[in-house]
Amino acid sequence: MVSYKTEKGKPHPCGATVVKDGVMFAAECKNEDCGVILKDIKTSQIIRIPFGKENKVGNIYSITVKYLDFDKYVYKFYDGLKEITDPYSRWVTGNEKFGIKKENYELYSHIVHDEKYDWENDIKPNTSFEESILYLLHVRGFSAHQSSKVTGKGTVTGLVQKIPYLKELGITAIEIMPAYEFEEYDKAEFTENGISSNADIAVKDKLNYWGFKTGFYFAPKASYCMSKDPVREYKDFVREFHKNGLEIIMQFYFPNTVGQYRIMEVLRYWLMNYHIDGFHLKGNNIPLTMIAKDPLFSETKLFYDYIPENEIYEASYIPASRNLCAYSDSFMYQMRKVLKGDEDTLKDLVYFTRFYPQKSACVNFITNYYGFTLNDLVSYDRKHNDENGEKNADGCDYNFSWNCGIEGRSQKSSIVKLRKRMMKNALFLVFSSKGTPLIYAGDELCNTQNGNNNPYCQDNSTSYINWNMNAQSSEMLEYVKELIKLRKNDLLPVLNREFSMLDRAHIGFPDLSYHSDEAWKADLANYNRHLGIMYSDCDKDGKTVTLYYAAYNFYWKEISFNLPYLPSKAKWTPIFSTGETKEKEKDDKKQGMIFELESRSCSLFKASFLKSDITEK
Repeated sequence: MVSYKTEKGKPHPCGATVVKDGVMFAAECKNEDCGVILKDIKTSQIIRIPFGKENKVGNIYSITVKYLDFDKYVYKFYDGLKEITDPYSRWVTGNEKFGIKKENYELYSHIVHDEKYDWENDIKPNTSFEESILYLLHVRGFSAHQSSKVTGKGTVTGLVQKIPYLKELGITAIEIMPAYEFEEYDKAEFTENGISSNADIAVKDKLNYWGFKTGFYFAPKASYCMSKDPVREYKDFVREFHKNGLEIIMQFYFPNTVGQYRIMEVLRYWLMNYHIDGFHLKGNNIPLTMIAKDPLFSETKLFYDYIPENEIYEASYIPASRNLCAYSDSFMYQMRKVLKGDEDTLKDLVYFTRFYPQKSACVNFITNYYGFTLNDLVSYDRKHNDENGEKNADGCDYNFSWNCGIEGRSQKSSIVKLRKRMMKNALFLVFSSKGTPLIYAGDELCNTQNGNNNPYCQDNSTSYINWNMNAQSSEMLEYVKELIKLRKNDLLPVLNREFSMLDRAHIGFPDLSYHSDEAWKADLANYNRHLGIMYSDCDKDGKTVTLYYAAYNFYWKEISFNLPYLPSKAKWTPIFSTGETKEKEKDDKKQGMIFELESRSCSLFKASFLKSDITEK
C-alpha cells in the first residue's frame, strides 16, 4: 500500500513543480473527472489521484501530493477517458530512440528538480552581433555519420566533442534546429476519398527529421542525448560551450495553436534553467514585441523574420547593444542571382553588402537547411527530392542555382574548378557584407544532399555531415578558416560602422566608395556583372590610413579593375582571392594599379600608408 497525502495546489505553473515535501501538479482539463496518473518505474504499478473539482481555477486543476518518493515514479494526466502526456513536461520518457518506436508506445514524464544542477559559475559569452560568426546545424545530423569519430553520435555530447573543431573553424555561436522533445512520426488522417486531411500529400507514418511541429517545448529531446538523463546532459552541453566562449541559439517553432503566453513561458524556462544564449523564433503568432520589451530578455539574442523596430523602440532611442536580429531569405536569394551572373543585379550587390538596420541586426547566409547545400547550389539546376516519397512535388521550385554546365556530380576538371570557385565566391559574398555571417554546417566540407533541397524526412546519410576528407573538402575547409580570420581581423573594423560616403576622417578618401573599370566611376548598368567597393579606415591615433578594395567579377570573362591612385610610398596588395589576379601596367597616372581578375571570382586588396603621405598624391 502506497502512502501519500494530498493538499490544495496552485494553478500556476502548469506541469509538475517540486515543493516542500512533495510535488504540485497542475493541468488544463475539460472534464471534472481528471487527475494525475503515477507509474512506478520498476513495477509499472499505477496510482490514479483525482484533482477534485474543488481544486479548479478557470480551466486549470491542481493538487499537491506529499510524502511520496517521486524519483521512483513517472506521470501523466487523465482527462475523462483520455490520457495526456503533460505538455509542460520537463523530461519526457518513452521517446529515447530517434525514429524507433514500439507498437502502442506511451509517453510519460519525469519530475525534474531544476535547482539541483551545479552550473559552476557559468558565464555567458555575450558576443555582440558585430563580432559573431554563426553556424547552423541539426544536432543529430551533425555527428550521426560514422565518419564523425565521436562517442554518442548524433547527440549533444557528440557536439561537445566537436568543440575543438568549431573553435578552430572560428565560429562564435551554433544555431541548432529544434532540440526540444517532439515525436518524429505524424500519422496522416485519411478521409473517405483517401486524401490526408492535414497534408497536401498523404504520407502515412512519415518521419519528421527536422522537428518543425508542436512539441513538448519545456523538455530536451531525449534521443539527442547519450545518457539516460537528458536534463543533465543538455545542461552539461551548454556549460561546456560557455566555458569555451561559444554561444547556443535554439530554434523554436510555434504553430498558431500555441498561445502567446505559453511561448513566453517556454522561453523564460530555457533562459533561466538552461542558460540558453538566444532563440530563433519561427511561427506566425510570435509575440515578438512583448518578448523584446521584457527586461529578462534584454541580453538574449532574439531572431525573427523581421524586427518591428518602431513597435519596440521609441523613435529617438538607439540601444547601446543590439539583441534583436532579422533572419530573412532576402540576402540569400538576391545574392544567389548575383553569384550566377544574372542581369541587372549590381544594385542588389550594393544594397545587401552595406545593409544594416539602425536598431537591430541582420544575419546573412546563402544556404540554409531549407534548400540546397553550398555544393549542391553550384551542382544542380533543379531539385531532386524523389527519395522523399512525394514525387518530387515538395521543396522549393525556384532555387536560383546553377549547375555550372552539368547536372549533378562531375569529374570534368573545368567543371570541378568552376564549382570550387563559385562556392568560394558565395561565402566571400556572405563574409564581405555588413550583416552577421552564418554558415550552414557541412558547407565548409563541400557536403552534398545529392540535389535534395528539402530533406525534412531523411534520417540518413543524405542529411548527415560526411566528415571524410578529400582534396576538395580539405581545400574548402582551409579557405573558410582563412575567410573567417579575414572577417575578424581585417573587415570587422571597416564593416561595422555607419557609412556616409564622405571623407569624415579627413584622410583623402571617403569611408565607402564604388568603382568599376575605372576608379571612382561605378557603372551599375544592367548588363554589367562586376563592381569594386572600397572602404577606408584610420587608426585610433589618426596617423595610419588603411584601404580595402573588394573586387567582384561575376562575368564569364576576366575583367580589369583600375584601383584608386595611392601615395607614392603605398601599393595595392591582393590579400585574399577566389581566383587568379594579374597586375597590368597602367596607362593613366591618375589611376592606381590595374589588376585583371579571373572570370567568376572575387578579390580583396589592401593598402596602408601614413596620413602625412597623402599630400604626395
